Amino acid sequence: MMKLQLPNPRRCGIEILIHIIGWGIIFGFPFLMMTRSGFNITWMDYLRHGSVIPLSFLIVFYVNYCFLIPRYLFEGRIKQYLLLNALLIICITAGAHLWQEYMFQAHAHDDKGSKRIGPPKWIFILRDAFSMILTIGLSAAIKMSGRWVQMDAARREAEKSRTEAELKNLRNQLNPHFLLNTLNNIYALIAFDADKAQTAVQELSRLLRHVLYDNQQSFVTLNKEMDFIRNYIELMRIRLSSNVTVETKIDIRPDSRTEIAPLIFISLIENAFKHGISPTEPSYIRIHFSESPGEICCEITNSYHPKSMADKSGSGIGLEQVRKRLELTYPGHYGWQQEVSEDMKEYKSILIIKI
Repeated sequence: MMKLQLPNPRRCGIEILIHIIGWGIIFGFPFLMMTRSGFNITWMDYLRHGSVIPLSFLIVFYVNYCFLIPRYLFEGRIKQYLLLNALLIICITAGAHLWQEYMFQAHAHDDKGSKRIGPPKWIFILRDAFSMILTIGLSAAIKMSGRWVQMDAARREAEKSRTEAELKNLRNQLNPHFLLNTLNNIYALIAFDADKAQTAVQELSRLLRHVLYDNQQSFVTLNKEMDFIRNYIELMRIRLSSNVTVETKIDIRPDSRTEIAPLIFISLIENAFKHGISPTEPSYIRIHFSESPGEICCEITNSYHPKSMADKSGSGIGLEQVRKRLELTYPGHYGWQQEVSEDMKEYKSILIIKI
């Protein structure tokens, strides 16, 4: 659901101030020019004569800005919009020039009945009509730019909500996927070592605390995530046979406050235990985490023993979830390299996240 965008009081205040300054310049410029040109003109004379045209521009601007553009132009009623503007220009132009003619005749004391000499009136009428067309265009441009800003903000908010919902959905999918794999391991232990199975249940309870609470946050501290990974690796060690070597190196400061998306690495480690262990052949898993300024690196190397199609352990969605979460949480700020050696004996995954 798209959130209702409330007006920003600060932005509205700035917009009103810009309108006041703009119209102050438009109304004050003719008076300033006439006084500097040597005309002996009073404020009353200016209000009677010089302010008529700027006032007509103001009327045309705000009739469009407040009524015609939202009601007609934005609704796609282009013909009605153009017709109403044409009528508006005719009425305002005619009214302004009739008023000026009336004021000239009423206050022309020094003319003594002589006719004024100058360009024909239709030139001034065309000039003012063209200026009003420009005013309408300016009004439409300002209104449309404001609408574009609002639509862009709404689009960004909708995109943010969609991303948050998708991330939450991915985390919710990850929880049962993670638990399924762990329970499969404990189930396998029960058959041949009940004591180890009990220890695994205790380890699992500690992991669940992290999954249930920290996984609901958008980010957790890196040292807390490393504690979770250590516990998970120890849980996985319980079921390993003597022909499997697991090496773990975590070059992360114990007091690191760097924040990371929760459970972003766990599927990579799950994948190593799933495809890196053979029940009959010597196997190894090497896990290395390191942190440098602005960068976290996870490097996992393991012997490669891919499961057969008949093996249903795991749902196969772990790595795909990792990729989706990386794209949503760290778009353009991560690098993930996966490769299998030429003799198909070793798999390597290097994930670098730029914080």
